[in-house]
Amino acid sequence: MPRDAEPAFRILAKNRRATHEFHVLEKLECGLALKGTEVKSLRAGQCSIAESFGMIRRGELWLVGATIPEYSHGNINNHETARDRKLLLQKKQLRAWDKQVRERGITIVPLVIYFKGHLVKVEMALVKGKKLHDKREDVKSRDARRDIERETSRRR
Repeated sequence: MPRDAEPAFRILAKNRRATHEFHVLEKLECGLALKGTEVKSLRAGQCSIAESFGMIRRGELWLVGATIPEYSHGNINNHETARDRKLLLQKKQLRAWDKQVRERGITIVPLVIYFKGHLVKVEMALVKGKKLHDKREDVKSRDARRDIERETSRRR
């Protein structure tokens, strides 16, 4: 597909478990520093962020545990599949998140990885873990909403 015909916004992977297991406190769009074969593999739609998280090391934010499989047409210079990848954001935003992460129980997790034009972006979130009863409440409210929508659509 030519670069001109590429859609402006294309989702590559979603972390559905994150919204189920955590309360999202704040979201932030970050750039992702990648190697050439990683971008080609992402364009082919291959990526997994289910078990990944963000970690602040030496004043930089890193995406740990994200898997981008090797590019199928790559050679010996292909990238490592499970390496840590640097996230690009402003220092001011990083410092604010660093203060909050030092609190007990707050973590950084990726929610979505996507193409924005020709750039790869990651939506990172500052999250706090849910208790079991919170998860049950979410399931109950979701089921109730579905039942209401089903009833209203039948009456039309």
